[in-house]
Amino acid sequence: MTTSQHTTPRNPEILDFIERLADTGSHYRMEEMEDLYVDDLGFLVLTPEGDIARFSKAEMLGEFRSRRDAGEPPLSTEKRVLHVEEQGDHATAVLYRRMSDQADPALYELRLRKVAGAWKVAGETVMPWPDLATARGFLPPRTK
Repeated sequence: MTTSQHTTPRNPEILDFIERLADTGSHYRMEEMEDLYVDDLGFLVLTPEGDIARFSKAEMLGEFRSRRDAGEPPLSTEKRVLHVEEQGDHATAVLYRRMSDQADPALYELRLRKVAGAWKVAGETVMPWPDLATARGFLPPRTK
């Protein structure tokens, strides 16, 4: 399988939504955050044990609320949108994201859904950012 360099124009509405999402969450603006996620959100995180931990919208927002209430400084909005695919009222965005110099960078997959004309996060998956210098790909090299 060869690497595809296929690039498609990115919907500016989705890119603007991602900017707003990062800024809102990084600054703990809870009332705004509440509206950016669907109620049945599935927030998935790869754990150090290699399992997937699933958090609900209430659990995820609770963590951000707790940080805000404790007086934690804002998070970094550092991110790089790597890929966006849109299929009607659904879209998937893949991002590089780093919340702080003290946090590991992460690979985020945002599953977006358009609800009443506005994009919302329907699902989010967070995994450690790979060491690209040693990443060999998910398939072994061909032998034939």
